[in-house]
Amino acid sequence: MVEACGLSTEPPRILSHDNDGCFGAHFDRRVESLGIKQVRTPVKAPKANAIAERWVRSIRNECLNHRPILGRQHLQRAVNEYVGYYNRWRPHRCLGQIAPRAAFAQPRRRFGRKVTGEPILSGLHHVYQLAA
Repeated sequence: MVEACGLSTEPPRILSHDNDGCFGAHFDRRVESLGIKQVRTPVKAPKANAIAERWVRSIRNECLNHRPILGRQHLQRAVNEYVGYYNRWRPHRCLGQIAPRAAFAQPRRRFGRKVTGEPILSGLHHVYQLAA
């Protein structure tokens, strides 16, 4: 299983996973031999794993599945740019369609004002604002 994840070349420092039976003693020994710290989700906390899985689904569906990744540094830049977009601009349903760290208050609707768009993630998404 470790080989399938590509962890045999340059391992990450932390691996977070649930308590599934497939992560047995052999897996634990292999991960430890690679110098990876394991963090398991709490046993009776079903939301802990769901939140992490939703984040992975978001970044894969909205960013990584739509662009070729050309190495570790390129992946890191793409993830950093998406995290900034996700926190500052992406609307979140649970927050009333507002981003968690939106840098602006909700403007009043004014008809006839020009809207400008800025491409994010190489044009995969766009940020729209009222022109000054």
